[in-house]
Amino acid sequence: MSKIKYQTLTGMHDVLPEDQIYFKRINKVVESVAGYYSFDKIETPILEFAEVFQKAIGDDTDIVGKEMYSFRTKGNDLVCLRPEGTAPVMRSYLEHGMHNLPQPVKLWYQGPFFRYERPQAGRFRQFHQFGFEAIGDANPAIDSQIIQMSYDVLKELGFKHLTIEVNSIGDSECRPYFKKILTSYFKSRKSSLCTDCQRRLKDNPLRILDCKEEKCQRVKAGAPQIIDHLCEKCHAHFKQVLEFLDEFELPYTLNPYLVRGLDYYTKTVFEIVETSEDGKALGTLTGGGRYDNLSKAFGGRDTPGCGAAAGMERIVTLMKSREMKTGPKTDEPKIFLAQLGKLAKRKGMKLFEEFRDAKIPVAESFSKDSLKAQLRAANKMKIKWVLIFGQKEALEDFIVLRDMDTGTQTEIKLNKVVSEMKEKIKKV
Repeated sequence: MSKIKYQTLTGMHDVLPEDQIYFKRINKVVESVAGYYSFDKIETPILEFAEVFQKAIGDDTDIVGKEMYSFRTKGNDLVCLRPEGTAPVMRSYLEHGMHNLPQPVKLWYQGPFFRYERPQAGRFRQFHQFGFEAIGDANPAIDSQIIQMSYDVLKELGFKHLTIEVNSIGDSECRPYFKKILTSYFKSRKSSLCTDCQRRLKDNPLRILDCKEEKCQRVKAGAPQIIDHLCEKCHAHFKQVLEFLDEFELPYTLNPYLVRGLDYYTKTVFEIVETSEDGKALGTLTGGGRYDNLSKAFGGRDTPGCGAAAGMERIVTLMKSREMKTGPKTDEPKIFLAQLGKLAKRKGMKLFEEFRDAKIPVAESFSKDSLKAQLRAANKMKIKWVLIFGQKEALEDFIVLRDMDTGTQTEIKLNKVVSEMKEKIKKV
């Protein structure tokens, strides 16, 4: 087979009909959990000023430095396709004066995001995420609620072996001192770090803890732990978060080297990891944390916040590979509407709408003119009743009902078809 001329760009992908049922399932569960916790949906534009992410995420992050799709508009504005969801939600919160609403403002979102990174299994340059954001409240209960909601979504989707990895990365009071200690540790081992981490050592040593390179992992294993250097306020906050998780009986472990790769995080950070039955980590499904300084980075007032997000493609890939349930099946049609001739086709389409109004699923093949082909289609779908509507029937306002199991046929008045078929379906 010759290669077609046009294909999707590297890292982009079509969400085909067979995958839509998984995305629909995830959206339904997320919306249900969000609704139960009184989170309202928000949609932000796909395009934002690039500075929204430069200010929020940090210039020296991989996302801003390497992965953003940014470009100049005709008006010479530097814009980019959004690489993540928290910064636009905070921008919207500030722009629309949501601080005047009862706090916290609880929001959830779902949509496409874009990062120019190396495509891998389950990872794309255009991908979909869902997320929860609670803005305007510094209480540790908010952190635990966001963790609980993220956990609930994954459990309801069918994931069984889940562990919450959690850490505190402190705030502007205790983190600078820890950075000095961490820098000193990594400087003495600089030659053992990867090239990127040698650069990070100067810009932001905390980011070395997020590196996935094996050589850096070995160095990281002996690094000082920020949890030992938290100020009194951050320590008290983290202690309360853990007490909530204990009360909820959620499975969690302390991961002292978990930092998350974005500059806006403060205090609580977490990831929900899937594990094998023997406890071995298989991969992260969702993550997030608190971002109390994000509003100030945008020039806004001091506004605490906490959120989480998850990549939907990875979840879909796992659901498909394990044949996980996609929710209750929609009612499959038990009736097939076959038609012959132009008048029957026109009247048949009107009748089809009457069945839809009555919420009775009906299969059809209006594009086919051959009765034989339509009956063959009904047989393939294993449909019991076929309504045959030809020119004579259309002129005389009746329809022929064929029982595909017995082959018997009866005539029904056109104005009674919907009600009579409704009764037949009830008896099945």
